[in-house]
Amino acid sequence: MGDGQTRDVAARLHSASIRLLRTLRREDDGSGLSAPRLSALSWIVAEGPVSLADLAAAEQVRPPTMSRIVDALVERGLVSRVAAPRDRRSVRIMATEDGAKLMAGGGERRVRALVGRLHKLADSERRALARGVEILERVAR
Repeated sequence: MGDGQTRDVAARLHSASIRLLRTLRREDDGSGLSAPRLSALSWIVAEGPVSLADLAAAEQVRPPTMSRIVDALVERGLVSRVAAPRDRRSVRIMATEDGAKLMAGGGERRVRALVGRLHKLADSERRALARGVEILERVAR
């Protein structure tokens, strides 16, 4: 495959990924959280206790913006602020059990939505897609 074809595949993959994520994002409406709050909670659940600065950098927002997002998540009981054991001035943000459950439920809703779409494919297409997912997982590493 030449560079032009590789670029075409990359562009199509990019476009399809965005469309798929936008479609699945509709499932997030059941969480009751805005997209920025849900994204921050997702990062906190996946990465474990994290500093506000690291979370802001990961979410590509300024620390004051992230502080407001975290305040809202704390108010909902989805995350908590915990002082670091070695430096009480340093605060880490961690998901509560309710926050982790909310994220797990959202992931399950997205997977169910995908299962419904995958059932519309022929068995041979699902097998081909399964192989493609293995390759995408390698690309994403």
